[in-house]
Amino acid sequence: MKLTAAQAVVRALEAEGIRHAFGIPGTHNIELYDALASSDRVRPVLVTDEQSASFMADGYWRASGRLACVNLVPGAGLTHALSGIAEAYLDNVPLLVLACGIRLESDRAYQLHDVDQMAIASPVVKAALRAVRREEVYRTVRGACALARRGVPGPVLVEIPADHYLARDAVEQQPAEAVSADPPELERELLLRALEILESADRTLLYLGFGAAGAADRLVALAERLESPVATTIQGKGVFPESHPLFLWPGFGHAAPPFARRVAEDCNATLAIGCRFSEVGTGSYGLRPPGPLVHVDIDPDVPGRNYDAAVAIAGDARVVVEALLEELRPRPANAALRERIARGHSEVRQPRGGASDGVSPAGLLSALQASYPAETIYAADSGNGTFLAMEGLRLEAPGRFLAPVDYSCMGYAVPAAIGASLARPGCPVVALPGDGAFLMTGLELLTAVREGTSTAVFVLRDRELAQISQFQDIALSRRTSSELPPYDLAALAGAVGVAFRRLSCDAEVEEVVRWSASRVAEGCPALIEVDVDYSEKTFFTRGVVRAVFGRLSWSDRLRFLGRALGRRVGGVSEPRQEAAGPETKPGG
Repeated sequence: MKLTAAQAVVRALEAEGIRHAFGIPGTHNIELYDALASSDRVRPVLVTDEQSASFMADGYWRASGRLACVNLVPGAGLTHALSGIAEAYLDNVPLLVLACGIRLESDRAYQLHDVDQMAIASPVVKAALRAVRREEVYRTVRGACALARRGVPGPVLVEIPADHYLARDAVEQQPAEAVSADPPELERELLLRALEILESADRTLLYLGFGAAGAADRLVALAERLESPVATTIQGKGVFPESHPLFLWPGFGHAAPPFARRVAEDCNATLAIGCRFSEVGTGSYGLRPPGPLVHVDIDPDVPGRNYDAAVAIAGDARVVVEALLEELRPRPANAALRERIARGHSEVRQPRGGASDGVSPAGLLSALQASYPAETIYAADSGNGTFLAMEGLRLEAPGRFLAPVDYSCMGYAVPAAIGASLARPGCPVVALPGDGAFLMTGLELLTAVREGTSTAVFVLRDRELAQISQFQDIALSRRTSSELPPYDLAALAGAVGVAFRRLSCDAEVEEVVRWSASRVAEGCPALIEVDVDYSEKTFFTRGVVRAVFGRLSWSDRLRFLGRALGRRVGGVSEPRQEAAGPETKPGG
């Protein structure tokens, strides 16, 4: 087939089922955007910043399992988008990153945007490919999409030199190569060893990451066959229905509540599927899986990497789960275990403090789940928002909790929510950014309004960088550079044309949340300012502090304790941070 380079890219996107391309056009790729305008199957989405483009494509895939495209101009377009690309890389999210390149045929030096994009991107992508000749464009883009999805998912960059777009004559495009999607075969010997451990254990802890999502419809059967308590990673939240009586917690070590820790400690084996035991997921390595450990992951480098595995299986989660179900003997339901878990959840959901000074996170999350339908997608942001939502929401399926975990990049929630809404039209999406994270990408509300997304953004506002501020307060007894300058959210909402409400106390929560749900049901974005009360720290925050402090030497522990105690006793004040203007009461 004879196509121009721009036509070849669009045909490849259409063949791959890619429906949205997020980015900002520039002088180098205007021919590509012109070709996209002629497509009735791929829609270019204009963003306010390329970082948001990569976050949107990330949220798009997490919510739907479908690949999206990040469309970038050379140089600054790529470097702006790198944070989101790196987030996708560390969280195993497939993206197609179309990076236009400078003109290769020119012998002139110092071209506009001339940087080595392949070298810049290589550390945070599965592969960086370049279509050196115009006839390679179609095949290279198709191959990049297959590679992004195959095995361990991740972003793949394709650089297409600008001269390919500028040449208007069509050339014969090389066909896409056939790619085998068959999962690796499961070694029978490893399966038998795993079965021996699981059958002989008195009680097995089942620990599930997002890598187990492909087997989500079989995980309840596996848990019931083993009669295992089930913990998940943060990203894995929802892969196992959290209303099930065997669901324990998103985690099980120091960063989990006491009842979850005790239940896990009473197990004498662990079956971990689709997880990496990463620093964030484990609460700064504040857990130890009950041994022996059977560890399953599609990435052969993962099993046994952070915790010794008695059996390390590199394989597809669904293949392994199906094989285990074929041979495991069913165990009777353990009423005492189920009652113990139910009692623990009931105790955790009781208010832990006195009257809230502002809006209690637990009350807000409970109201959201009461007013929004079960299929609602929640997008959290780096810091407290992620951990509050992780602990407070109860979700029934994967793809309903989007959060930046291993790269933990601020500014994720709003654009990821927009991407999720575009991927799942009509499905309500709730974003939960902190006020610091909102400052980074909140202007994407312009995109939400223009695209008519069903998105409600609840800005958790405490006027500081909450997670860092809490760590500073605990460890150092003072806060530095973590207080935010004042800004007026109501004025911003008016500027971008989005409906606005303010939530200042628990008594207002139900009515305002219902209002937001009605707006979203009509396909209208909404912005809600929440005067959040962070006085009650999450289990995760307290657990991370314990885990990190426990790894320090005794001399460092004494140094930290002595400094913090001295400042408290001596009444050392926080360093002043001068505001740019008088404090305003947003919405007032």
